[in-house]
Amino acid sequence: MIRGSIVALVTPMRGDGSIDWEALDSLLEWHVASGTAAVVAVGTTGESATIDVREHLEVVDRCVRQVAGRIAVIAGTGANSTREAIELTRGAAGAGVDACLLVTPYYNKPSQRGLYEHYRTIAGAVAVPQILYNVPGRTAVDLSNDTALALAQVENIVGIKDATGDVSRGAALIAEAPAGFAVYSGDDATAMELMLAGGVGNISVTANVAPVRVASLCQHAMDGEVEVARAIDASLAGLNAALFVESNPMPVKYALARMGKIGEGIRLPMTWPEGDVAATIDRALAEAQL
Repeated sequence: MIRGSIVALVTPMRGDGSIDWEALDSLLEWHVASGTAAVVAVGTTGESATIDVREHLEVVDRCVRQVAGRIAVIAGTGANSTREAIELTRGAAGAGVDACLLVTPYYNKPSQRGLYEHYRTIAGAVAVPQILYNVPGRTAVDLSNDTALALAQVENIVGIKDATGDVSRGAALIAEAPAGFAVYSGDDATAMELMLAGGVGNISVTANVAPVRVASLCQHAMDGEVEVARAIDASLAGLNAALFVESNPMPVKYALARMGKIGEGIRLPMTWPEGDVAATIDRALAEAQL
């Protein structure tokens, strides 16, 4: 089981939107050195919606080769087409990833039966460990706890990223989940509370810019060291808020560019933050001493 801080890694780009491979290597080395437990390559924060299949698998392969087993690599392979998700998952498994993360099919708004069959079909087609990803605020579909628990019975479905922000719901899922089924937070603002309730890590946007602190937060929260965890969480609160002042990953890519980690590249229809939005992110970076 992968535990701890799992960064939902941005895909660094140049000003023309092309992938910056050298910046990607540099980010990966930074995370290895910072105590990050795993990276999610080309998840939704990695702009999976605007990266084609060839590029998608190239980024995954690059991440696997660069980290060379020092930390885990999880590939984002979700899609709103089950066939496309199988293609991406099969390609990522071939690259040697440790697991795949599959977002619920967006826009389609399938029923709970459709969600169950979607994930069961992918798991049956590709033997790699798979993590469900529920983020109803972005996808307009909500994977219920009952459906997640039914899918937890599938051998290679090993966990879920719960980005609902509803800690009580996440805690109920943890209480009912079978042994070995991992529940990760996918919401930085509430991640500490979910880990104190038994979650085994945080698939984090904030870890892109503050990897050491997020790794420390995860460890203390999972160890039940409440006071230390709360102090770290408080120090990250302003940053957590600022990184979602506009749709992710626009703010976090801006923040990383201001820190000198990546260039100013993002793909349409996402745009570069400016004006009051940029100023809000700048203030949060300064307050966090980043």
